[in-house]
Amino acid sequence: MTKAEMVKRLKNEAELETYGEAERILNSVMQMVSDTLVNEKSLTLNGFGTFKVVQRKAHKGRNPRTGQTITIAARKAVKFTSAKALKEKVQ
Repeated sequence: MTKAEMVKRLKNEAELETYGEAERILNSVMQMVSDTLVNEKSLTLNGFGTFKVVQRKAHKGRNPRTGQTITIAARKAVKFTSAKALKEKVQ
């Protein structure tokens, strides 16, 4: 599903007047998720799952073009763990 499809569905399901209104709501939610992960490092949505910022260690990798071994730098990444309810719904 694309962002445009989400906006269309949000407008219809929430019975909003315009697509612009639905897009502003979706953008606001996405901004809140981003801000929470930056500031608090974790976001839990009951029945859906948990987003968590984790630290990835530096490790060795391989350039697929040349086969040369490279070092991939340490970095932060977002990890998602789905809630039991979501896992059951998907099954």
